[in-house]
Amino acid sequence: MKARANKILIISYYWPPSGGSGVQRWMYFAKHLKALGWQPYVLTVDKKKASYPVLDSSLVSEVEDIPTLRTSTREPLRWYSRIRSASSNKGIPQGVVATQSLFEKIAAFIRGNYFIPDARKGWRPYALKAARQWILEEGIERVITTGPPHSSHWVGAQLKKEFGLQWVVDFRDPWVTLFYNAQLYRTARAKNKDREQEKNILHNADEVITTVGGDFQEYLKSLVHDQNYHVIPNGFDDELMNSITNTQHPKFHIVYTGLLTTNQEYQGVLDALYSLQNEHTICLSLAGQIQEEILEEFRVKLDQVEIIAPGYLSHKKAIELMKSADLLLNIIFSGAQKDMISGKLLEYIATEKPILSIGDPDSEAGRFLMQGTNAQMIQPDRISEIKHFLEKASLKKGQLKNTFPNLKDWSRKSLTQKLIQILN
Repeated sequence: MKARANKILIISYYWPPSGGSGVQRWMYFAKHLKALGWQPYVLTVDKKKASYPVLDSSLVSEVEDIPTLRTSTREPLRWYSRIRSASSNKGIPQGVVATQSLFEKIAAFIRGNYFIPDARKGWRPYALKAARQWILEEGIERVITTGPPHSSHWVGAQLKKEFGLQWVVDFRDPWVTLFYNAQLYRTARAKNKDREQEKNILHNADEVITTVGGDFQEYLKSLVHDQNYHVIPNGFDDELMNSITNTQHPKFHIVYTGLLTTNQEYQGVLDALYSLQNEHTICLSLAGQIQEEILEEFRVKLDQVEIIAPGYLSHKKAIELMKSADLLLNIIFSGAQKDMISGKLLEYIATEKPILSIGDPDSEAGRFLMQGTNAQMIQPDRISEIKHFLEKASLKKGQLKNTFPNLKDWSRKSLTQKLIQILN
């Protein structure tokens, strides 16, 4: 095995102790690449200067043996935060853009028209300088850039231009077409500039990886058709999943993990639970970044339901909570791409618990869930259908197993082997 040929530089803004599914995607790729004979190097931002939405220090131990270089950054995000909330520590909320007040509308306009392609673009010169040095010192001939932030891809483009190395672009989420961009009051000039940057990245990359195929890849092909596009979805860590045993809650236990904002159509679930709360003994766990006003709405309306809100959990604790559920709840963002499948949904599937997802059944996630024996995507306004699914799971508490064909193909280890095929 040639050591030089198996060295790869992963450029990712988000890295432990940052939390979230985007971090886990490349954290596990790096871990399994190393186990399979590759030498990954990770270039990221100094955790003291980064703008992380959430922290999960438990993830650090997963990648302690991966060479990691952390650079400084210049964050326009911090100035945006001051405009938005008079605090540089709160950062930009995920999945939602506040536009209620004139102040927030101005801040959203600044974010959408001056932070192109995103508010992390100040990291680019620092990352580029460090990457150049590492490539020369270590003889690295492969580079992967992952976004968001999509400004990281600019670093890969420059490195390819200067060193002629293999450059792989990873789209964890869409770029120009990301659903909340529509809330940023972008001018035609800003939209065109962003689209041209995206097109340029696609044109110059050697390989492009996306988490889903479908309409999103068709959109990318419409920009640059003669490109090598590959689908590597988010997955689950089978070792971690198998190490945690199922537990039983005395009540019918519904679990939601992740982000829950006003940009998600949760009202149908709330109404269905309201109609069931006097007939069934229910416990609802809402774990993660749950907007306070939503949490209060659930508590007020569901006064007969035990509601647990532990806040953001470490990855392992989140899996433990999932495996204590009688039903796992997922709520898609309003206006989100029909061809997105979250990392959380893959972990839900790996638990083999029944899954109720609220969103478009004709989406990629909806069609995917149809493969399960006890999983369903239901439109948010179909309250009677939502109620029926909840009632069935309650009456058969602990008896419903949700099986999917070829589940092992979605493990992080299997997906890393697919990545290696692209790199070779």
